Amino acid sequence: MDRHGLLWLSRGNLYIQDGTLRFTAAGSDDIEPGDYAIPFQTISMILLGPGTTITHDVLRVMAHQGTLIAAVGEGGVKFYTAPPMGAGRSEVARQHARLWADEEMRIRIARRMYGYRFQTAFPNEDISVLRGMEGARLKEMYKIIAHQYGVEWDGRRYDRQNPTGADLPNQAINHAATFVEAAADIAVAVVGALPPLGFIHEDSSNAFTLDIADLFRVEITLPLAFSVVARQVPSNELERYIRYEANRWFKKYKLIPRMIDKIKELLYVDDGRSDA
Repeated sequence: MDRHGLLWLSRGNLYIQDGTLRFTAAGSDDIEPGDYAIPFQTISMILLGPGTTITHDVLRVMAHQGTLIAAVGEGGVKFYTAPPMGAGRSEVARQHARLWADEEMRIRIARRMYGYRFQTAFPNEDISVLRGMEGARLKEMYKIIAHQYGVEWDGRRYDRQNPTGADLPNQAINHAATFVEAAADIAVAVVGALPPLGFIHEDSSNAFTLDIADLFRVEITLPLAFSVVARQVPSNELERYIRYEANRWFKKYKLIPRMIDKIKELLYVDDGRSDA
């Protein structure tokens, strides 16, 4: 369990015995085989990875406790569950809504997001100007990071109607972006923020998730994509290779905990609790 109260479980059975939450693990990279008693009072969210079963009693007890449960891909590369808000978790949602509804604060937070990407402050710049600057920066970073990994780059191209029609570097970016967005989904759910209320992205049911994922595009998404393409993996294996590598990168760079910290910082949340 990490400092945010996230409990990652895979390949085992989660159940209640004599009022105690227990996990019988078959064994994985993260946990040795055996039977474990879990102090669920300290958990904010249980993330169930592949090969995990769960009893009805666990759902009942965790719902009463206000603990979130989600089914995820290994390492957080997929997010299959939209968990209900746990007990006492509305404070961040209300703060998020207040900031988003205030036009001045909404613009201020958007500027802070751009400032995080550029590593500089933008207290007064027009958002349309910042969008243009970010577009130019990304265009250059595609070239730079592709060159670092020895990948031939011919520009960003993506056809939603034919995603496999793009070249391998573009397909790899699409896959990596999907996995980073899943990590952001988890972070947003843990904190209790509101996915539809984005500060840069608009008109999407997960606009805020996309806002958070984009903060890590240059640091995580692009290097992850190009590092796998550089291995010259078969095109029909590309998604699988990136998914496995994303699992490793997310753990190595502590991506989801960092996303949680960044959400709290952006929303001016400092309530002293590990689970927001």
